[in-house]
Amino acid sequence: MCYAKASMKEYFSRYPIVKDIVAVAIFAIFVAVGTIFVNAFLFRSYTVQGPSMEPTFHTDDRVLVNRLAVTIDQLQNKRFKPQRGQVIVFRNPRYDSVNDRVEYIVKRVIAFEGERVTVKDGVLTVYNAEHPEGFHPDETFPDKPGSPSSGNSDVTVGKDMIYVAGDHRQDNYSYDSRNGLGQVPLFDVMGPVFLRILPLTSVRGF
Repeated sequence: MCYAKASMKEYFSRYPIVKDIVAVAIFAIFVAVGTIFVNAFLFRSYTVQGPSMEPTFHTDDRVLVNRLAVTIDQLQNKRFKPQRGQVIVFRNPRYDSVNDRVEYIVKRVIAFEGERVTVKDGVLTVYNAEHPEGFHPDETFPDKPGSPSSGNSDVTVGKDMIYVAGDHRQDNYSYDSRNGLGQVPLFDVMGPVFLRILPLTSVRGF
């Protein structure tokens, strides 16, 4: 006795519901893989929490981070270095992870490796080879901090590190390089914020 195997086309014709299930499964896999790819290499969204970046960002603002810039540098075997004044998202280097979770923070880039940063009388000053007498980076930013810089410190930024600060620097509203956070390793930088997408009434690029 001979048996003939039915082709896949014939099988799906006989059981159309199986064809639908397979199609949905394949679509779901493509969506999942595409989402992972976009988040890892192109752009990623984050929700702002807390008042530390006011007035530039407020709680529940949704922002997009440019991961492509980081990916391009990684492909060239280089470490991504943001620009002074850019708002970035980075992994908290001091976060004690629980169940492999990671905490992300949004702050503004103030200074780079080898630069000296002082905070005195409410003013943040950066000293480097180009500005040995010091300059006030806040004066060059399009979105100026909304409050004086609290604290009194004098530090030099370490190798492969950056100095960051929130825009709401009065009292303890911002946890940043002026206080407990310290300096941030470049490899923890997820990328620069390039667009606020929510709320819809405040959509804008950066």
